[in-house]
Amino acid sequence: MAAPMEVAVCTDSAAQLWSCVVWELHSGANLLTYRGGQAGPRGLALLNGEYLLAAQLGKNYINAWELQRKVSTGNLLVILSRHYQDISCLQFTGDSSHFLSGGKDCLVLVWSLCSVLQVDPSRTPAPRHVWSRHTLPITDLHCGLGGPLARVATASLDQTVKLWEVSSGELLLSVLFDVGIMAVTMDLAEHHMFCGGSDGSIFQVDLCTWPGQREKSFQPEQDSGKVFRGHRNQVTCLSVSTDGSVLLSGSHDETVRLWDVQSKQCVRTVTLKGPVTNASIMLAPISMLSSDFRPSLPLPHFNKHLLGAEHGDEPHRGGLTLRLGLHQQGSEPSYLQRAEQLHAVMCGTMEKNVLGGQEQLRVRVTELEDEVRNLRKINRDLFDFSTRIITRPAK
Repeated sequence: MAAPMEVAVCTDSAAQLWSCVVWELHSGANLLTYRGGQAGPRGLALLNGEYLLAAQLGKNYINAWELQRKVSTGNLLVILSRHYQDISCLQFTGDSSHFLSGGKDCLVLVWSLCSVLQVDPSRTPAPRHVWSRHTLPITDLHCGLGGPLARVATASLDQTVKLWEVSSGELLLSVLFDVGIMAVTMDLAEHHMFCGGSDGSIFQVDLCTWPGQREKSFQPEQDSGKVFRGHRNQVTCLSVSTDGSVLLSGSHDETVRLWDVQSKQCVRTVTLKGPVTNASIMLAPISMLSSDFRPSLPLPHFNKHLLGAEHGDEPHRGGLTLRLGLHQQGSEPSYLQRAEQLHAVMCGTMEKNVLGGQEQLRVRVTELEDEVRNLRKINRDLFDFSTRIITRPAK
């Protein structure tokens, strides 16, 4: 079986030839391009390995592509109005149980997706945590692995990067730099944190070597071996390969650079037509490389209003209907009842397939009991024989 292919997905603000380009990480070969609109900064997301979503630059809509062809763009479930200024970044945890939002109001909010969707319509949803230790606008955030136990890195124009714990909401580490930080990421093992500065430098923070204190200053003069230099303008996005050996960076200097993490050398430079807005490394889904693949679930139309057709939106046929908690209607069984039914079916199927049903189960139990009796008899015989040998008087 062939190893998964890592690809780089990039966008720029010009979008002259395409809206999004996909190229093979190590060879640099151009694999795919998507056309239609301009993707805004940190506005690119892969949905279920089947769709590519892009928030449009300066516009209030989202472009959606099947990974092999463009499609139309469900119902608006909830509106969250908790930030006081524009939102600059948004990201889900790895298991999609929580999502985080950072804004120009210097706040980072942690939301529980379940509580947001099931909240009483008469109440305003509240975030699980409000992180307010930054003093200038949030520029980027990165969520590590672990779902609700993940650690989150936040970057700000206040020249600091802070590391937080989602479960407790506690601040774990704060690192002060000489320049504003525009982008941040971590490797999968979370041994290193990479921070892109407004001057084009990229700083590597070794998380496993810091002493116990929570606040630390990064000194480029003392840590010269931890700085990537090459961009001529501010760094806008960062991404690390799965094995942690390669770093991908995008900048306002209209280039995407590939770096060797150990040597800090640039191994490839790709020039785009405008400032780079998104650049990320991902394992290429099967659907991205197969022209015959079609999504397993159709992407529904996105309504403009919270209550859909009651506010003027036309109802769309063939969309996906999602009912949660308070929205269940009629005598339809609850999700707990469905789960119990499914568990009963799975147990029955396993019993029939593996053990052959109740009759074969009883036969098998009888056979095992006979085998246990035989083993006990053999054990007694061995014990008696050993006892006779040991206690036999010497001649």
